[in-house]
Amino acid sequence: MNAPRAWLIWTIGVLAYLVAVAQRTSFGVSGLEATERFHASAAAISFFTVLQLLVYAGLQIPVGLLVDRFGSRAMIASGAVLMGLGQLQLAYADAVPAGVLGRVLVGAGDAMTFVSVIRLVPIWFAPARVPLVTQLTGMSGQLGQLISVVPFALVLHSAGWNTAFLALSSLSALAVVLVLALLRDVPPGHPPRESGQGLRATGVTLARAWKQPGTRLGLWCHFTVQFSGNVFAMSWGYPFLVSAQGLNAATVSALMGLFVVTSILVGPLFGTFVARHPMRRSAMVLLITAAIALAWAAVLLLPGRAPLWLLALLVVALAIGGPGSMIGFDFARTFNPSHRIGTATGIVNVGGFVAALLTIYLVGVILDVLHTSGFSGGELYGLASFRIALSVQFLFLLVGTVLILMTRRKVRRQMAAQGVHVPPLLVSLANQRRRRVELRRERLAKPKSPTP
Repeated sequence: MNAPRAWLIWTIGVLAYLVAVAQRTSFGVSGLEATERFHASAAAISFFTVLQLLVYAGLQIPVGLLVDRFGSRAMIASGAVLMGLGQLQLAYADAVPAGVLGRVLVGAGDAMTFVSVIRLVPIWFAPARVPLVTQLTGMSGQLGQLISVVPFALVLHSAGWNTAFLALSSLSALAVVLVLALLRDVPPGHPPRESGQGLRATGVTLARAWKQPGTRLGLWCHFTVQFSGNVFAMSWGYPFLVSAQGLNAATVSALMGLFVVTSILVGPLFGTFVARHPMRRSAMVLLITAAIALAWAAVLLLPGRAPLWLLALLVVALAIGGPGSMIGFDFARTFNPSHRIGTATGIVNVGGFVAALLTIYLVGVILDVLHTSGFSGGELYGLASFRIALSVQFLFLLVGTVLILMTRRKVRRQMAAQGVHVPPLLVSLANQRRRRVELRRERLAKPKSPTP
């Protein structure tokens, strides 16, 4: 594991992931323009993102199996090709079916990228560095959202739909060239990848990854803390802030930028926490879940439009969920052997995106129902309608929390059978406090050496 070479490989992988995030989130910024271009309802616009995420989530497990078999380089390059074709298709689409086809291709290519990049980390870096590098991967990839929020949005509003999406397509072409030229699957001297396995062996690998309670704990952690940020960034955040909260485009772009910056700043802190306190990973996830729920409750229950500072707090809470969801991949890594990390990572990555696509679709359906019934007073994206529609998120937060607690109990029983006991958090904090007090007393009781 040559450190400079490892960081070069990681940089190329992260650049490909950054481009994938830009492609993934571009439609969230162009939602209002898409409504006009395709003459579509709220449910139809949400269907673009829902189908994209459905393809993404549905391919996670197959991609995990394929990356374990064919390696990261081939999968990342193939994903970039598909995303470039998808954005090219969307650039010239003028009807809903043609536009949906473009987003399906983007979702398929996006699905191949993250799992493949994450698989490089434990191969190229020492175990002690893996939690931090994993967080850095997610953090750096979020810069892709800045591309969609700032330069892409500017090109979209100034040069038009076609030029903006053609520019994104060209980014994928650049990613393909860099990956094929510079990225390698394993360090020199690393044991060669095993030859392709049959369907039976593939099924065994998948079954063993799923039966491992640690994999499922990672899945539910990802499910619970990641989806709300995706709902906000990929679909309903921009219409909610502009139409319901009355903010101008510049202020919304600033808030979206705050979302990305927060993810970048928080990621390394979570990586350090996970490395130092691996037994408290799920507690951190539950704390983040509570923060997201409280932030949404404050914004949605407040009479009238929320003040800008409260919307900023909401954005910060949602942004923390991104790095928080990376903890799920650390469960996949620590509870599975190296030869099935890709498969386990794919299983975990399904969670947040399934929750996101269900939420995005339900929000769109509820908005349309309220509009058709006359509740919204003829305003499709009104504040009162958004209050009701976005409240569906609380159901997913509750379900995820319950499943985390249930699965964590199984994981801890498994660990206890192996001789590893995790004391309750309050007991652990009390023990740490008692040890600090005892250490302080020992220092005070220690006789001072006489001065010469």
